[in-house]
Amino acid sequence: MKMGATAPGQRRVSRMMICAPALLAAIGTGSAFAAEVTIPPVSVGAGIRSSFVHTDADGAAEKTNDFTLNSARIYISGGITDNIKFSFDTEYTDPDGADDRVRVIDAIGRFEFSPQFNVWAGRFLPPSDRANLHGPYYANNWGFAVDGIEDGYPFYAAGRDDGIAYWGDFDKLKLSFGVFDVPATDASSGDGKHVVTAGRIQYDFWDAEPGYYLNSTYYGDKDILALGVAAQHGNGDTAVTVDGLMEKKIPSNGGVVSLEGEYAKYDYPFSGYGYAGQKSSSGFFGLAAYLFPQKVGIGQFQLLGKYASNTYDVPGQDVDLDTTEFNINYVIKSFNARLSLFYIDSDYKHAAGDSKQVGLGMQLQI
Repeated sequence: MKMGATAPGQRRVSRMMICAPALLAAIGTGSAFAAEVTIPPVSVGAGIRSSFVHTDADGAAEKTNDFTLNSARIYISGGITDNIKFSFDTEYTDPDGADDRVRVIDAIGRFEFSPQFNVWAGRFLPPSDRANLHGPYYANNWGFAVDGIEDGYPFYAAGRDDGIAYWGDFDKLKLSFGVFDVPATDASSGDGKHVVTAGRIQYDFWDAEPGYYLNSTYYGDKDILALGVAAQHGNGDTAVTVDGLMEKKIPSNGGVVSLEGEYAKYDYPFSGYGYAGQKSSSGFFGLAAYLFPQKVGIGQFQLLGKYASNTYDVPGQDVDLDTTEFNINYVIKSFNARLSLFYIDSDYKHAAGDSKQVGLGMQLQI
């Protein structure tokens, strides 16, 4: 889960709060014992993303129609003291129907002393691009990270790496930096990993975005004009991204306009995406969306378009990937309940793999 403003498990989705003393008293364990045992409240939540997709891929014997459970997550977090907290999140993923598994995506010890001074250690999202810091559950569009640009930094699980980082909010200025292990994609590392340094700086010109994690949209709850730069360096290679978000609620009618973009340059073998022998990649994407103010039934409609272009530097040739996406989204309750009718066209130059997808996606969180 790409979680945010305060604690990963206590952010935007509803939570079931469990207080042990109250629970013990309620089941008749005894008020004397309950008074002696104090366990801080624990926050529990869950999320799912599921879809039906029709795919027409070049070179395939036939078109396919698939129902997929894209992701299912459980979020757990709690406070040990006022300043020391813990988060533990898991994800079930089965993208091809052949590898059912549940994996740990977050295991974070959080030392949070003030908005300006916080230290996290364990497994979590390192300082990186806005896309990695909002992930699929807090993205504006359905087709997250299919363009080779967003969320292209190396990771072990769902964008996460193992390490330690400082982060702080100074009004509208956000800073974060840390040291992490990332998986090696070449034979230069005997233990299969490299140590990298990671950092991000961001400035919010309009409303501030407090906390470590970010959103791709706020559905009109904030007016955002933000610019961020992130970089990671390790094993002699560097990855750099520049990202921006502009979102404004129109005063005259209440509609919400969103514009998002990113430029990325990844060196290899430092980064985990790409082709055998690839040296680097670079590209950009631009996204525009409009959320209609009128409620239709229990939700609001949103129209969204995204275009991305990426070039992979492969020995002997360059491979270009252009990705076009259109969404008709039905937003019922922000990120907690929404439906997406989507079209994604992935067009490769000088390589096989072109495909067109039409599908219906569902996202729910509690």
